[in-house]
Amino acid sequence: MAYQDIAVAVADTVCTITLNRPDKLNAWTPRMESEFRSAVQNASQDNGVRAIVVTGAGRGFCAGADMSILEAGVAGDPSADDASAPVYGEGEGIDANYAHRFSYLLRVPKPIFAAINGPIAGIGLCMALFCDFRYMAQGQKLTTAFARRGLIAEHGASWMLPRLVGPTQALDLLLTARPVLTEEAAAMGLVKALPQEGFLGAVQVLAREMVHTSSPRSIGVIKRQVWDSLFQSLDEAWRQADRDMVASFGCEDFREGVAHYLEKRAPAFTGR
Repeated sequence: MAYQDIAVAVADTVCTITLNRPDKLNAWTPRMESEFRSAVQNASQDNGVRAIVVTGAGRGFCAGADMSILEAGVAGDPSADDASAPVYGEGEGIDANYAHRFSYLLRVPKPIFAAINGPIAGIGLCMALFCDFRYMAQGQKLTTAFARRGLIAEHGASWMLPRLVGPTQALDLLLTARPVLTEEAAAMGLVKALPQEGFLGAVQVLAREMVHTSSPRSIGVIKRQVWDSLFQSLDEAWRQADRDMVASFGCEDFREGVAHYLEKRAPAFTGR
């Protein structure tokens, strides 16, 4: 598929999705929304991909929604696409929680790494909140932005942020919308900091090492367990884990996990 607002590359089982509007600090658009979701779905279904890394082209990660689109919406232009319009999918029961604009990322059975190479704000930050890991280059800035634009906490931010950093830190980030440097964001547990030099390559190495040393099947099941547990009681999570463990005993990756340990060699997991 030909993309305009993103770029996609796969190398050694890692799919890198690059938000690709560097002249606009990769500001979010409806086209970027559609292309990004398509690329994630394709990577999710590709047996040659075991991890996904999301980053930005140029000096920014994502400056938030394209302000020219928001301005057109404020002006009442009916032809203006709204980069902040609600996006819902279909789902019942626990699956309904994964049917929103970015929450579907939690259901992708592969780890997703946000490689925050530059400034990140608004909807760009919201997207990164729903990635499994957030690495941020040293010396960069993030902001929720919404309160300083007369808006509210959108796209699940008011739900996810408290779960990542606690209610007090979340309220600080959301109510002040102040710029936060990488080092402070790392101290509160929102991101992990890495040096600016060689940043993207370092994140790709971390992703590759994770999926080459651990079973892809185990990674997918454990990721589902962790995110589902936010909507379950302990009893429900425990019983599901028992069922998942029984299923694991019959899979190829379990047999390989035991074999490579006993034979003292690198694993050759298939994901089955």
